[in-house]
Amino acid sequence: MLFSAHLATWVLSALTVLGVIFRPFRWPEWIFAVAGAALLVLIGLLPLAEAMTGVLSGLDVYLFLAGMMLLAETARREGLFDYLAAHAARAARGSPQRLFALVYLMGTLVTIFLSNDATAVVLTPAVIAVARAAKVSTPIPYLLVCAFVANAASFVLPISNPANLVVFGEDLPALGPWLARFALPSVAAILGTYLLLRWTQRAELSGTADSAVPIPALSRGGRIAAVGLAAGAVVLLTASFLGLELGLPTLAAGLLTALAVTIGEGSNPLPLVKEVSWATLALVAGLFVIVRALELSGLSELLVAVLQPPLSAHPELGALAAGAALAFGTNLTNNLPLGLMAGAFTTAAALPDKVVDAILVGIDIGPNLSVTGSLATILWLTALRREGLSFGAWAFLKLGFIIMPPTLLLALAAVLLQPWT
Repeated sequence: MLFSAHLATWVLSALTVLGVIFRPFRWPEWIFAVAGAALLVLIGLLPLAEAMTGVLSGLDVYLFLAGMMLLAETARREGLFDYLAAHAARAARGSPQRLFALVYLMGTLVTIFLSNDATAVVLTPAVIAVARAAKVSTPIPYLLVCAFVANAASFVLPISNPANLVVFGEDLPALGPWLARFALPSVAAILGTYLLLRWTQRAELSGTADSAVPIPALSRGGRIAAVGLAAGAVVLLTASFLGLELGLPTLAAGLLTALAVTIGEGSNPLPLVKEVSWATLALVAGLFVIVRALELSGLSELLVAVLQPPLSAHPELGALAAGAALAFGTNLTNNLPLGLMAGAFTTAAALPDKVVDAILVGIDIGPNLSVTGSLATILWLTALRREGLSFGAWAFLKLGFIIMPPTLLLALAAVLLQPWT
């Protein structure tokens, strides 16, 4: 009887994740996550108290996401990203190759300091507008930058990807130890992705671009947003350096920046609040409940019993195997639910640091294989559709097979070879 209950939990959890990925009837992702979590409670597979424990376990992640979404949406509405992208087009001086490099640099910085989801959501429309204004032959190479760098640069800092928070949970390293563990793998991933993506797009980057791109005027709100972003980055880096949880400082930075812009512009804050994707929080909360149910079903204990001995006995080989398995696995389950499960596993198991680091690298880089790999890539596709553009899943997969495995191997090699961890 107990086994059948566990099996039902696993099946329902798997169906929930599949719903989040494939979105039957084109329903939003959060509906499947919340429905799956509710069904677990309603049919008696998960006590309500345990479901609430699962929801509350994600509090820091919700605060982090809410703050980042407020920061990014405030900057987007005030035209800050359009302004920066236009300056990048001017700086390219008519060279599509130089414009590609500048967009890649901008995407890297946005990912590092505002998270990979911000790169997909707010930078993509700005790049589309600038590519059109620059009259390039096709905007696709520059838009691919927004998709690929959002994952490649997503473990430079703890704040660069919400998945970083869920993989480490309460064991999230402070900024100093984090950089010691992930600086070199991040450089390998960012440079490897750039070189391979630039090579695959070389034919589309020929010719010239228009350098006379109009620079939009930056409003008072845009200037305030820029200051707010800079101040927020300092606050978050300080919190990370001190080893504090990042959720509350991130939310405070987002709220204060949005409030400052609202007061400075004398504007109504409701449109800003409505534009923020609050449904993302419901999605994540539902997934936390799913993971709690899986933990109570004994899945985590089973994984620890089976995997901890070989991973600990052979950490180098274990790191390569775990990183590769999770990297490809993200494209079957999406990296957020897989990251939650990986976080539960790494918390329960006593694993060498190199294995844990390789797991995070796999979770973060793996989504560069397919459009289903991460929420950031799904949001990128949505941003393209809003602008009347598209990029097929098969075309992305063919490109991902060229780019993701080599960069994953480079980053995992950096994890294994760096001498100071």
